[in-house]
Amino acid sequence: MEKSLHALITSVFFLLLQFTSQCYASKDESYSRPPARNIIFTDHHGSEPEAQQVNFFLSLHLVTDIIQCVIYRICLAQRQRITDVLLQVHVSLVGRDHMRVTWITDDKHAPSTVEYGKQPGTYNAMATGDHTSYRYFFYSSGKIHHVKIGPLEPGTTYYYRCGGSGPELSFKTPPATLPLEFVVIGDLGQTGWTNSTLAHINIRDYDVLLLPGDLSYADTNQPLWDSFGRLVEKYASQRPWMVTEGNHETEIFPIIQPHGFKAYNARWLMPYEESNSSSNLYYSFNVVGTHVIMLGSYTDFDEHSQQYKWLEADLGSIDRKKTPWVIVLLHAPWYNTNNAHQGEGESMRKAMEELLYEARVDVVFAGHVHAYERFTRIYDNKVDPCGPVYITIGDGGNREGLALTFKNPASPLSLYREASFGHGRLRIMDETRAHWSWHRNNDSNSFSADEVWLDSLSTSTACWAIEDGKEPPKFIANDEL
Repeated sequence: MEKSLHALITSVFFLLLQFTSQCYASKDESYSRPPARNIIFTDHHGSEPEAQQVNFFLSLHLVTDIIQCVIYRICLAQRQRITDVLLQVHVSLVGRDHMRVTWITDDKHAPSTVEYGKQPGTYNAMATGDHTSYRYFFYSSGKIHHVKIGPLEPGTTYYYRCGGSGPELSFKTPPATLPLEFVVIGDLGQTGWTNSTLAHINIRDYDVLLLPGDLSYADTNQPLWDSFGRLVEKYASQRPWMVTEGNHETEIFPIIQPHGFKAYNARWLMPYEESNSSSNLYYSFNVVGTHVIMLGSYTDFDEHSQQYKWLEADLGSIDRKKTPWVIVLLHAPWYNTNNAHQGEGESMRKAMEELLYEARVDVVFAGHVHAYERFTRIYDNKVDPCGPVYITIGDGGNREGLALTFKNPASPLSLYREASFGHGRLRIMDETRAHWSWHRNNDSNSFSADEVWLDSLSTSTACWAIEDGKEPPKFIANDEL
């Protein structure tokens, strides 16, 4: 009866998915957009009961919380019999020469250790870290391990295994000198388009992945976090993934779960303490001449908030001679000509835009709007050669579909906009020049649909002269198509 119940609920779920699938028509006559793709579920490779449980939880999307509780109890005994490693490995940067390795096990006695070395099968170093876990309603997470390893050499491949018995994995550290390449994707989710985006990213090497919010789209359905971890492990275990939160990470339930980001903070620990932040929801890090700031759109940001004061201090600490590039990521865009999510980043823009402008931030990336849009350099809703380039890239592969309609006529601030799934690459060439490209997903191919050369504002004497009371320059920064 138990298996029949699981099968019935799962069948209903996937049947409804078929009914809710949408097809998207492109307004670009030169490009015919393929249809949307369904949510995918990444099975546990260890045992059948775990896979059944996650499929079962996917189906709970369609029933009431009371039925969730009753049926979950039926499956609980199955979960308790599972003791093999879940993995869900991902790595992230911590400080100048360290990495954090994160993974999850169902075995509560599994050690939080990582063995590593420069040769396959040879581990001449070991580090011990911490672990955590969390409960969400009747869901109980596995043991979430966080181990900081290093010091590590730049531009080097390291082989490692987790917990003393896991499979051997490898990652490559960022280079010691420029060039440096970032991949940028927002609103990733776990659909067929997510798989396509990740496959296109993996065709060409990169050094660090940046994700401005909306990771798993679990939306309180906690086993979807596990499914997402398994889906991205192939990629996130090989290169550092640096993320910030989006609205789908909030997971607040009135009275019962009043505090948000429980799963996100437990699973995706970022180097906030190392950057003197008091919250995992905002932090910064340095990598090869580039200072990257991850801001939180869904925590306090007004001038009296801790985030505002932290950002002010963080921007003030940057030495642009040593770190010529400054990049900011946040979830809800401050500039947006799409009809979706209009004005949702406006309060944060009014509170913080001046800080970014005075610090001569080079580029601001955002997600949330499920489309791609690149703006010119802007400050306070006007073209300004000393302001950041704003780019919305919330098109990684989310389950909600694309934001198809833009406002017309187009704003002169917006230089390129398109509702298609894809990813971006920012290649920092040297202290003065960087190349940005956006790669549209087109079935099996990845097509570079938009690109531009950018000059670092750190080299603009005209922009820095504004601090001495001079008028802002009238020219447009020498960014080239």
